[in-house]
Amino acid sequence: PSELTDSLRGLAQREGATPFMLLLSAFQLLLSRYSGQDDISVGSPIAGRTHSEAEGLIGFFVNTLVLRAHVRPEESFRQLLSQVKASTLAAYEHQHVPFEKLVEVLQPSRDLSRSPLFQVMLVLQNAPAEALRVPGMAFQPIPLEGNSSRFDLALTLF
Repeated sequence: PSELTDSLRGLAQREGATPFMLLLSAFQLLLSRYSGQDDISVGSPIAGRTHSEAEGLIGFFVNTLVLRAHVRPEESFRQLLSQVKASTLAAYEHQHVPFEKLVEVLQPSRDLSRSPLFQVMLVLQNAPAEALRVPGMAFQPIPLEGNSSRFDLALTLF
């Protein structure tokens, strides 16, 4: 509902966070409560177009960020949001590092049946539809027809 959306945007703005940071905080809190874990890592794609020279290029420049939070029951949601904001901004500073390079450097113990570093993905599709318009071309969504996922849980929001 628009009233709830406006309220969430207002909270994010008052806390100096983006709506994505607010949604990520809530999602990580929910995952913590359901899993009983306090160290929650969530993967999220990022456009990877940090240089103005790349903005006009057509191609797939997506990288994956690992966004980690330590959820403490004694802290308020605002404190969690502040932590998530800081860790998200830090991750944005290093978004140019390919995910595969991060895995190579960190060398986590590997179970090849699972994604390394995180098993949950959060995707926020917030690009305006106008950004996808190209003169002389038409785009339409194609429904996904897969019944499998690379992750234990993937949440996509529009």
